[in-house]
Amino acid sequence: RHVAIRAATSEPPKAAPITQMLVFVPPHPLVKHWLAVCRNSMTPSGMFRGAMAELGRILIYEAVRDLLPTLEGQIDTPMGTADVEFVDPTRPIKVVPVLRAGLVLLEEANQVLPVSATYHVGYVRDEETLEATPYLNKLPAKFDADDRIVITDVMLATGGTIMKVMEEIVSRGANPE
Repeated sequence: RHVAIRAATSEPPKAAPITQMLVFVPPHPLVKHWLAVCRNSMTPSGMFRGAMAELGRILIYEAVRDLLPTLEGQIDTPMGTADVEFVDPTRPIKVVPVLRAGLVLLEEANQVLPVSATYHVGYVRDEETLEATPYLNKLPAKFDADDRIVITDVMLATGGTIMKVMEEIVSRGANPE
């Protein structure tokens, strides 16, 4: 097997049409590496899953950086008392995996986040209209405006499904900001 490596062009990127969703890729060498492995058509499925897990872990760290509520406290260490900061266990991050692809990132979220609650959703896309419709919705009847919610979905093509999920979450009281 061969991996084709192409040099980046020096041409400035063209402006995206307004109809496209903006995507932020953290400027980290490991993100670029694992994203390249995932995008490579020669990557075997087992390696793809492992690469997606590594990428997911990094992205979850980035996504929750400013979302996690914390508490200050003190602990006893072998060297004496130390001031520390903990993630507040009374305010779990709400993780919403979009089935089935989002389950890979859910596994990583469960590994990384000290406390979380999971609410599954499943959508199917009509191949003619490209419209996403739900077939499973385990969201709570109501979200609090201060709930911190992370949607996990690795299959981002048109962005239609994730937009439907966000609309449903906001319709249940979540604050999109």
